[in-house]
Amino acid sequence: MAIIQAVNLKKKFNLEAGFFARFGRFVYAVNDVSFSIEENETYGLVGESGCGKTTTARLLVRMYEPDEGSVLFHDRENVLTLKRKGLRQYREKVKYIFQDPARSLNPRMTVYEVLVSGYRWSSRWPGEQKARAEAASIMEEVGMAPSDLERRPAEFSGGQRQRISIARGLIMQPSLLICDEVVSALDVSIQGQILNLLLDIRGRRNLSFLFIAHDLKVACYFCDRIGVMYRGELMEEASAADLYEKALHPYTKLLFSSVAGKTPAVAQNEMNKEKGFFQSEVKTPVTELAGCAFAERCPLADEGCFSGHPELRILPGEENKKHPHKVRCFKV
Repeated sequence: MAIIQAVNLKKKFNLEAGFFARFGRFVYAVNDVSFSIEENETYGLVGESGCGKTTTARLLVRMYEPDEGSVLFHDRENVLTLKRKGLRQYREKVKYIFQDPARSLNPRMTVYEVLVSGYRWSSRWPGEQKARAEAASIMEEVGMAPSDLERRPAEFSGGQRQRISIARGLIMQPSLLICDEVVSALDVSIQGQILNLLLDIRGRRNLSFLFIAHDLKVACYFCDRIGVMYRGELMEEASAADLYEKALHPYTKLLFSSVAGKTPAVAQNEMNKEKGFFQSEVKTPVTELAGCAFAERCPLADEGCFSGHPELRILPGEENKKHPHKVRCFKV
C-alpha cells in the first residue's frame, strides 16, 4: 500500500518579488507531477538544481500550497484539505530533514532543546523525563553520545549536525522521512556514513523515504525507485536497478555521464558535439511548456519535440509490473 501519493501536482511562483512587483509573470516550478511511495520504500527525486525537486517535497508537507493536484496519505486522506489539528498530526508522521544543518538547527538552543522543541507540542509528548530518555536513546542510534544533548550545534562538524537533524526527525516516530539533499554539503567519506546510517534506520524502523539528490549514482545506491526531474516534470521513472542498467531518456543519460568528474554542462557539450548540436543552457521555465521540456538541450530533438508535449508513458512489456519503467520522450 502506498504511504503517500502525489497526484498531478502543479505549482507556479510570481517571477518578481516585493510589494510593488508586477503580477502575471510566473516561474512554473512543478508541472503535473505524480508519484507514490510504498511502505518501507525509498523513492528518489533526482535532477539538476532548479528542476523542482525541493518544491515538490515541500508541497507534500504544505510548506507551499499547490495550485492544482492532491496529496494522499495512506490512500485515503487528502493532505491539502487538513485543518489545524489534522495537519499537525500529519506532520508528526511525515518529517523533513533539510539540506544545510547549520541553517536548520537553532544555534541558541542545546541539542536537547532542538530535538524536543516540536515534540513538546505534539500529541505524543510523554513528559520531560521520558522525552530526555528518548532523546538520549536516539542520539546513540544516530552515532552520537547522550552527553552531547547539553552541547550546542555550533560545537559539532557538518556530518555531526546532520546526524542531529536526523535525530530530530526520528524522535516523533514518523512513518516517512523526506531527506532534502542531506549529503550534498558533506565530504565524500562522510556522505557514505550518513547514507549507511539512513539505511540502518530504515531497516530497524521500517521507514519510508523520499530522497532528494542531484547525484544519480548516489540515488541508485540508496533508493528502490527513482524519478528523474527536469524543468518541473518527471522525465523518467524506474527501479534504481533498471535505471542504472538501461537509462533511456537523454537527460537521464546526461546525468549519469556528468558523474564521471564532469559538470552536467560539460557532459552536455560533449554529447552535443558528437551529434553536431550545441545548447547547454538551463532555462528557467517562465512560460507553460508547449513541447518537450528537454528539447532545447536534446541532441535528438526534431520539430515534433518542440511542438508536441510527450506524456510520461509505460514502456511496452512493462504494463503488468507493479512499478513499470516510464519515460517521457518521443524518441524512446
